[in-house]
Amino acid sequence: MSTLLFALLSWVAQAQAQAQQAAAGVAQPLENRCGWFHNPTPNNATLTDRDGEWVVSTQGGDSAEGDWPVFTDAQWKKTNGHYGYGCACMKVVVDRSERRVVRIASAAAKPLKACREDRALPKP
Repeated sequence: MSTLLFALLSWVAQAQAQAQQAAAGVAQPLENRCGWFHNPTPNNATLTDRDGEWVVSTQGGDSAEGDWPVFTDAQWKKTNGHYGYGCACMKVVVDRSERRVVRIASAAAKPLKACREDRALPKP
């Protein structure tokens, strides 16, 4: 029980420190995240990696700073007109408590095969 309490307190302290750093304008660390980039409808986008789903943009809501990955036709699976999903790696700053991508430093599209063969990723 004490291990669980310690882990929870450590997580809370880390989240508070990140919030204080962000408020103070301190640069947040970049994380390299690879997985399924979903853009099912206008201005709605998520990245699903081995840790789960990260919101990149919501229509009428918040959107991460920076450029989304650019996909070729071979790298993009259309599911709704030209909307759909692809495989990408992105260097990002995230807000872990909100499960949101705050800033995209770089983004690179990958072949669909790269995500399909990654057993840690769910099916798109």
